[in-house]
Amino acid sequence: MRSRLLIIVSIVQGILFLGHGFIYATAVCFWGGVGSSWAIWLALGLLSVSFVLASLVGWYSHTALARMFYALAAVWLGFAGLFLVVSVLCWVTYVAATLMKLDWPRHIIADVLFGAAVVAGLYGLLNAAVVRVARISVTLANLPQQWRGRTAALVSDLHLGHVRNGRFVRRVVQKLSALQPDVVFIAGDLYDGVAADFERLAKPWQELISAGAANVPEAGPRMTAPPLGVYYIAGNHEEFYSHAEYLPPLERSGIHVLNNEKIELDGMQLLGVHYRDAAIPARYQTLLQAMNLDRSRPSILLLHAPVRLPVSEAAGVSLQLSGHTHGGQFFPGTWVARRVWGKFNHGLQSFGKLMVFVTYGAGTWGPPMRIGTSSEVVLIKFE
Repeated sequence: MRSRLLIIVSIVQGILFLGHGFIYATAVCFWGGVGSSWAIWLALGLLSVSFVLASLVGWYSHTALARMFYALAAVWLGFAGLFLVVSVLCWVTYVAATLMKLDWPRHIIADVLFGAAVVAGLYGLLNAAVVRVARISVTLANLPQQWRGRTAALVSDLHLGHVRNGRFVRRVVQKLSALQPDVVFIAGDLYDGVAADFERLAKPWQELISAGAANVPEAGPRMTAPPLGVYYIAGNHEEFYSHAEYLPPLERSGIHVLNNEKIELDGMQLLGVHYRDAAIPARYQTLLQAMNLDRSRPSILLLHAPVRLPVSEAAGVSLQLSGHTHGGQFFPGTWVARRVWGKFNHGLQSFGKLMVFVTYGAGTWGPPMRIGTSSEVVLIKFE
């Protein structure tokens, strides 16, 4: 595990070095003396290692200083990505202007494009901080009468840690309560993979689930408990922890952890498979077969990523709920995500008889930015 992690860190840092080097070279060529100053060179050199260093610190500490360092490094990583894109655009624009014999000064080209990147980055930070509600309707064959008109809230990819933490999860939980769903599904990556106070982060869920109980004092705005409960499966970022670190606080909060199992939820078959257990197709197929799905009745599968769809469809799953993709968050990530995940990047789609819904997620990973995507919780109405 450590050797694999070292390889990944080395590759990521190498890419960051190259990216920052290209930004610096562009600044030198387009801004001349200002761009080539030793201060710019030193600043970009330090910033190029900031996110990897902050991640290493963040894995072992969640002090206020560690959280601040990580958050600032994550914000810079987002701006660096945008600056890399506009660095390429600077050269493309300059070459095109030269071919068309347009006398566009290089520093003006850089001023306009880098200025636009700063504005876009600021918008991305604000946009990512606003959690919206997406509403969809799903029609399932042979839906039990008691499920007609019911709603389920889907939330995924909160990535609680150093950027999004206690205030954020409380805000999300209050939004879920305001929607008054019959059931809440958490589709993984609840945590970011860094050190965290898991007891504190689980507290808002306990308040939601215990809302209205006589022995639980009110804390903040009064919440409405989902009558059918809250259900959770782990994503890939939970693999950075041992189960003993983060699961006990969740279980004590009243969240039902679906450990690769099927349960009956008032006439609905509810399945949950953790991300790591769907990584190997043969193991995933064996897990679904052992659940003995009744194909004459509808079923809902919680699986963090929209993967193994042929296996899910062959097993007779009616609806798969996933997250993971984030929609790529912002360009060029959005472009990459669309090509990796295709139509299963976001939204309600079909794969044979299987329906698949993929959410953008409520939080962010890495840069806390979203441009062209939105942070969301999803309210699903069954018809």
